[in-house]
Amino acid sequence: MIVSKGNIVFKRITRDDIELLRTWRNSVEVSQFMEYREYITPQMQEKWFKSVDNFNNLYFIIEYKGERIGLVNGKNIDWDNKSMEAGIFIASEKFLNTEVPLLSVLIFSELGVVTFGLEAYAHILKSNKRAVRYNKFIGFKLCDGQEDVENQLYKLSKESYLKKAKFVRSAFYKLSGIKETIVTFEEIDVNSGFKDFLYEKLDRSKIVKTEIINGNSTLYFKSNN
Repeated sequence: MIVSKGNIVFKRITRDDIELLRTWRNSVEVSQFMEYREYITPQMQEKWFKSVDNFNNLYFIIEYKGERIGLVNGKNIDWDNKSMEAGIFIASEKFLNTEVPLLSVLIFSELGVVTFGLEAYAHILKSNKRAVRYNKFIGFKLCDGQEDVENQLYKLSKESYLKKAKFVRSAFYKLSGIKETIVTFEEIDVNSGFKDFLYEKLDRSKIVKTEIINGNSTLYFKSNN
């Protein structure tokens, strides 16, 4: 599965990606912002991948202009109760203080909250001021009773996202000239039933065009302005 909007592309992780992810996750630059900071072994990483390689977890490598720079995810998705826990980290330091992290959060929030109608929850360390700022900027709100917790829980609803992120979405569309979100299900997604499963969960009223080429199914979604 591939999700793209302008120069930012999300590619669903495969087993071939897990060593890169392990290297990123073990780095001080990333681990300092995580609740779990112990060293992750190859065996631990393999076990983790097996636990998330299913229809209830969406983990994507973030690419910017063809460069792999980080990870974004929706995990423990409850399709019946419409909720997920979202997360992101940027492993490439040169992009940390750019617009890329914010736009990545914006695009993934639109995918999960608008396209799939999920409420998003996110655990963010209180000390991670940059992440707190990004998430509040697009509508995440601190949950009750979390003021004095170090690993704080935030919530994002569709209504909050559409209201709070309106300005940044409009600015992004104006600068890039791009409004469509493109979701491509590759042949492996089609054959595994992954494409059909997700297709039943998404808001099909947002689809403006569908293409099927060489076994891949591509959906074009209009954005909420």
